[in-house]
Amino acid sequence: MTKIYRKTGTIKAEQFDGSNEMVERYDMGFQLAPNGKSGAIIKTLEGDLLVHVGDWIATGANGEHWPIADDVFKKTYAELPVIPKAVAAWIEKCKHDGIAIASAMDERQLNKKVSDYFRTYYTRDQWIKLQDDFARAWLDGYQVEEDE
Repeated sequence: MTKIYRKTGTIKAEQFDGSNEMVERYDMGFQLAPNGKSGAIIKTLEGDLLVHVGDWIATGANGEHWPIADDVFKKTYAELPVIPKAVAAWIEKCKHDGIAIASAMDERQLNKKVSDYFRTYYTRDQWIKLQDDFARAWLDGYQVEEDE
């Protein structure tokens, strides 16, 4: 019986723009591909692979790199939500204390900063996005907003 799986790890990735800066950062060399498009060669665990402008370069947990075609990347990966530092701290506290996600979103349980975060919406769609971002952050991880 076939089962369905989801990826559980996160990666870092950036879209290849063909710049000399990226070529140097990833220690790549340029090459003309058989289809006539220029690209760069990146060293991977599977050997040297061609990266075209617009493809993504992924970096794994051990610093290894591999290219991903843009259309495949967009179907496979979603950027982690960006949340305020106070919300990140709240998620970590709730998880540490064994509080379920439903209780973590209960307005009677929230501290002022987290409560204020959940009040930063003006439309139904914004309210849904706040909830979705919180749930995604809880399940998949998050990026913390930079201080202004």
